[in-house]
Amino acid sequence: MIRRTRPVVGAIALLAALTAGIAFPAGAAAGEPTGESAPKVDLVLDVSGSMRAKDIDGQSRMAAAKQAFNEVLDATPEEVQLGIRTLGADYPGDDRKEGCKDTAQLYPVGPLDRTEAKTAVATLVPTGWTPIGPALLQAADDLDGGDGSKRIVLISDGEDTCAPLDPCEVAREIAAKGIGLTIDTLGLVPNAKLSRQLSCIAEATGGTYTSIEHQDELTDRVNELVDRAAEPVVTPVAVEGADACERAPELRSGLYTDRQEFGQQRWYRVDLLAGQELRASVSVAADRAVRPDHGILMRAVTLHGREIVRGEATGNGRTDVVSTGLRHPKPELDDDRGKPAAETVCLGVTTSFSADAGVKTTPGLPLELTVDVVDGPDDASDVASFGLGRGWWLLGALVVTGFLAGLVWGWLSRWRVAVWRTN
Repeated sequence: MIRRTRPVVGAIALLAALTAGIAFPAGAAAGEPTGESAPKVDLVLDVSGSMRAKDIDGQSRMAAAKQAFNEVLDATPEEVQLGIRTLGADYPGDDRKEGCKDTAQLYPVGPLDRTEAKTAVATLVPTGWTPIGPALLQAADDLDGGDGSKRIVLISDGEDTCAPLDPCEVAREIAAKGIGLTIDTLGLVPNAKLSRQLSCIAEATGGTYTSIEHQDELTDRVNELVDRAAEPVVTPVAVEGADACERAPELRSGLYTDRQEFGQQRWYRVDLLAGQELRASVSVAADRAVRPDHGILMRAVTLHGREIVRGEATGNGRTDVVSTGLRHPKPELDDDRGKPAAETVCLGVTTSFSADAGVKTTPGLPLELTVDVVDGPDDASDVASFGLGRGWWLLGALVVTGFLAGLVWGWLSRWRVAVWRTN
């Protein structure tokens, strides 16, 4: 069995936090889980004619999927609202136009009636085409509404047959809506082309791709993904940066998501009081083929355009994400008799991504922005000890360790030479 998991947009938050050393405040803020809505999962099952093939543990792919679904339905947590959508289940003809419309909600997303859902699954018979793109568009609508986690689990044994509606582009469009929807994909006995397509779909939304060759693997993986939907998650808040600071949206502490076109600059604003420190980081994911050499620049400037501090990073194409961050402390006022006025800090994000001809540049690349406003350091002029902060302790420990290791190695070398000369 081959398993490949490549979370892209989901790893952005972790990389951003590591870049800027951010600790989220205890109070509620943008991007924090609210728990107000139940998590939703839509299982999207390929019921095309190829699902008749008997190559999964001696049974057909359809039989293996039905058995897996029955076990998943039994194990679904009570708090999860689950639905089932099919593609290729109803139209048996040769009219491609009609076949590419063949997607239907088998069981609506909502509180789960296990008996009713199992009965619906039992009626499925492998039939027609493989309209993955249209099915994903409809599944996104199935999960519309609410602020709980939303997850599509797509199970297919073949690539989409309804081009030019590219399912990978569909996934990018869904991600661009900023509704916090994740698509995980599972390929039944996949070939290289199917693996590439399902991987691309998953990566566009920060999901995972897994290849499946046995029925128990399918059951375990779908169960895992349904359980994951019930876990508390931080959903980034969708925001649209502006082309100039004076028109930029105002942000508070939290996690935000945006889309940035190739070569575009985006601006955001943060208000900072005296004695506070702004910590911000940004990550951009290459969710499509881009040229290897690219970079990202994040600047904090005043309303008058004076640069305060910047952070920058470059990429060479070996990773899917490039991140950078910055910190800016605002000193305490000497005279604190009056209420300190807020300083507006403009955050500008510029990227230098480029792509070869034929690669779509819209929607823009997914951007994730972390903003944290905390109490500033005692001495605001000392920004984290020349940028290292507590890293000075680690640097000191490494210097001492290297010095001691050098002494030991030198002593051992002299001893070995002495022994060699003696012998």
